[in-house]
Amino acid sequence: MKKIITIGEILVEIMADTPGNGFLQPIALTGPYPSGAPAIFVAQAARIGQPCGMISAVGDDDFGRLNLNRLAADSVDISAIAIDPERPTGSAFVRYRPDGARDFVFNIAHSATASIRLTDAGRALIAGADHLHLVGTSLAAPAMQALALTVAELVKAQGGSLSFDPNLRKEVLHLPGVRDTALSVLALTDLFLPSGEEVYVGTEAPTEAAAVAAHLARGVRAVVLKRGAAGASYHDPETALTHPGFKVTEVDPTGAGDCFGAAFTALWLRGTPAADALRLACAAGALAVTRRGPMEGAGTLAEIRAFAASNPET
Repeated sequence: MKKIITIGEILVEIMADTPGNGFLQPIALTGPYPSGAPAIFVAQAARIGQPCGMISAVGDDDFGRLNLNRLAADSVDISAIAIDPERPTGSAFVRYRPDGARDFVFNIAHSATASIRLTDAGRALIAGADHLHLVGTSLAAPAMQALALTVAELVKAQGGSLSFDPNLRKEVLHLPGVRDTALSVLALTDLFLPSGEEVYVGTEAPTEAAAVAAHLARGVRAVVLKRGAAGASYHDPETALTHPGFKVTEVDPTGAGDCFGAAFTALWLRGTPAADALRLACAAGALAVTRRGPMEGAGTLAEIRAFAASNPET
């Protein structure tokens, strides 16, 4: 079975208990929850039985230990996750607005994530990798931008494949080098996993269909467009598929896209028919929103299959 690795931020997420606009006054908070988009992805992929590892760094603190313990419990290879004795583990404070949008306060650029380096342990992990997954949020720090491209080139040079979830949040999109690095990563991408308007990244296409066609023409093997509660669509040069979402009571949508992407990527690497992979990925994303905390709703493959069989589609 192919081994997936990822590189990027590990952090804790601390969530406001009540909806509102930002953090301009004292409010009740719940957490910390283990988090970080690439960490959520790799934890979900590992939970469905895919060999996985991660290159990252955490602080020598309880937040770091919380994350390492969780990833190890999910069978993620943590040998290339360094412990930085000087910088803290990253953090994200999140509050939902009444309309469902979110406000974040991040500490990533000045956290242990900013100290990620390509160590001997990281090179060993890369040498055994068949697939690399990258997330746009991991490109916020300049050092991470160069490192992500280096790892991508190493994995591709040894015959591996690459998936890319642009996840270009407004908090990171304006930072120096983020957009240019995202375009460089996209040029190496085999499986593209955008949400909404992200499908237009790297194109000047006037429509969604034209944007998908442009990515496929450039060499992307498959485009999977995430549509939140509405489900997702899959496109390759021969096939176009859609699958609706599943009807669930949403508790917390954070991490749903990463769980969707992890499930689809792992199944795609196994050669699962696209229709089946898309259905189970939609189920993984829906299951993820039923629990509070970014990783708490990540299911095993058996749990995802059971969820898909017993829950209605939209």
